Amino acid sequence: MKAVYITEHGGTEVLKYGDVPEPTIGPNDVKVRVNACALNRLDAFTRAGVKGTKIKFSGPHILGGDAAGEVVEVGQEVTRVRLGDRVVVAPRLTCGQCRHCVAGDEELCITPGMLGSTTNGGYAEFIKVPAVNAMPLPDNITYEEAAALPTVFIPCWHMLIRRAALRPWETVMVISASSGVGSAAIQVAKQVIGSRVIATTSSDEKALKAKELGADEVIQSGTEDVAQRVKELTDGRGVDVVVDHVGADVWPATFASLAPGGRYGICGVTSGYRADLQMGMLFVRNQSIYGVFMGRKEDLRQIVTMAANGIIHGVVDRTFPLREAVKAHDALEERNFFGKLVLTIP
Repeated sequence: MKAVYITEHGGTEVLKYGDVPEPTIGPNDVKVRVNACALNRLDAFTRAGVKGTKIKFSGPHILGGDAAGEVVEVGQEVTRVRLGDRVVVAPRLTCGQCRHCVAGDEELCITPGMLGSTTNGGYAEFIKVPAVNAMPLPDNITYEEAAALPTVFIPCWHMLIRRAALRPWETVMVISASSGVGSAAIQVAKQVIGSRVIATTSSDEKALKAKELGADEVIQSGTEDVAQRVKELTDGRGVDVVVDHVGADVWPATFASLAPGGRYGICGVTSGYRADLQMGMLFVRNQSIYGVFMGRKEDLRQIVTMAANGIIHGVVDRTFPLREAVKAHDALEERNFFGKLVLTIP
């Protein structure tokens, strides 16, 4: 089959397009003919071998966690997925046997994996996944839009609905509205929960798009004092919830924007891991900080249902044919896009 793969870590030059063997499925797996696969920042980290993603190469490694396509082969023990089903893949791999998985808290699995990072992913004509990770996809959602859903919507769903328990009368601040996570968080907070949304971004064009998704106010972080502007917009109180996937660079301003009783959720640290925490402020103001890495397969089922009903949607900025994965990664590094970049496989 055709695939884009790496055999060493490095820049975009290590991405190779060529032939690799088709995956062989086990009794509880399905093989999916991939029609679309979205890019994620994790793909760039894995390609470069940074932020804990180094691979011990034993052959070609295929990137890509967010795949959507058609089931073309079904393992002998599989009962819930059939040949020809349209599916979108949940990229988080769990053991299904540890006490957390058995309890239904699969996000706490003690031996997790990730498609495209710890195992071969969707930059290919075919991908092998556990059948439980193949989520039925309604006909009114395109493969490109479906591929733009999992890795950005699942952590936002987990963070805002379960961990933060965001309420309609509360205010949430979404960092970097133009990112995949940012564009997803705005929609979950506004269209699903009905909260007030303050977003940050870097340009007039991106601010307009953020408002089209549902942001009530947008702060341009390059020209405005974020913490001061939040105080002005909230009568000095601050925001109830922060969705942060950027990390160190935004921490001082965003933590300073958190209201008493506020909840600070972190689902990414693309700008850096470390920050100075004023612990006195944390307990005096009864605030919480928590981390979220992905979520549950049931989250994705609910997300797909909301997308099918037109309440939320995957935001696709551009598509690239599979053979142009290098151009797609160049665009990912340039960060001049809104939403998701998606590879298409004809």
